[in-house]
Parts: sequence; C-alpha cells; structure tokens
Amino acid sequence: MKTYKVLPLALVILSGFSLFGCQSQSKSTAAPLKNTSQYENIKKMQAKTRDLDGDGVPDELDQCPSTPYNVVIDERGCPHSLLFGENEFMMEARAYYDENSSEIKSEYYEQLDNAGKKMQDHLDAVMRVEGHISKREETNANQTLSRYRVEGIKNYMTMKYNIGPDRIKTSYYGSDRPIAPNDAENRWLNQRIYALISNVE
Repeated sequence: MKTYKVLPLALVILSGFSLFGCQSQSKSTAAPLKNTSQYENIKKMQAKTRDLDGDGVPDELDQCPSTPYNVVIDERGCPHSLLFGENEFMMEARAYYDENSSEIKSEYYEQLDNAGKKMQDHLDAVMRVEGHISKREETNANQTLSRYRVEGIKNYMTMKYNIGPDRIKTSYYGSDRPIAPNDAENRWLNQRIYALISNVE
C-alpha cells in the first residue's frame, strides 16, 4: 500500500504565492518592452510617410500632391473629375529649398526626371512652373530668389532632357502665395517650386 507525504498547509500556500509572484513579475517586465517597440515602429513609419495634401496617398506615390481638401481621389491621388483620353496625362512635381537657396536638392531629381521623360514621350506636353519663397526670405537681396528657383528647374529640363524652352512656362510669386505658416517649423514649405506637366489644357 502506497503512502503519501502530506505537506503542511502553510507550506503549500506559501509556494503558491511564490509561483504567482514569478508569473506576475515576468508579465510586467515583458509587456512594456513589446508596447514600447511597437510604438517606436509606428513612429518610424509615420516619419517616413509624408502626405502634404492629406488625401491618404503618400507623397512618394501621389501623382497629384496638391489635391484640394475634401475632393474624391483615385488610387494615384488625383481627382476623379480629371478624365483623360488614351494618350492624355497630367502630373505634378514639387521641390523644397533650403533658406536663401535656389539649389535643387538631390531628393527631388526623381520627380523632375519622370517629368522630363514624360515630356520626351509626349511632344505636345507643356510644363508650367511657379516659384515661391518664405516671408523670412523676402529681403532686398532676395527679390529674384523665386525666379532663380524656377529658372533652375527650367535649365535642368532643357539641358538634361532637351526640352524646348517654349514648352516650359514660368511664373514667380515671391512670398505672396504661402501654403503654410511662415513660422520656424513650417516656413520651409513655402520655399518651393510647383510644376504641372500635362498635354491637357
């Protein structure tokens, strides 16, 4: 006949509390690490994805990155009301500049290169480029800065893609047409060029 050793009740209860304490401790240390990592990943993803016109299509994929608010768009980020024929198209390009500079940053060459190739493929296409500066850049020495920015884009297109100068229409507005507050955080958005490339009137 087998015999069983009976442990004292106090020892059983004490062992149960010890085991429960270990499990609780392991859970409390693991959970924050997971949540922190997840939060950091979300922050990194948000930092990489920019959507200036707020239409839900990231700027890197948005073919119409200045769509007005509350307009129904298609998968390209363009208004559904823009109906194109088989060989008709419309695309946009934009670039932002360092303060008091008209030098094109390398990160914007891809947009300009896409526009140049498109204009080579469609000889009826025209580019309209407008230049802007921030209020802070508006000094006597910078009266022509918005013009220099536009002319830099025009020169790039004519020299690299052999686009006729008559196919590139230019306008420069100084600081008269801001798209963002001219404070320290947002004024870079006003230091810009905007280009529309299309063979549709």
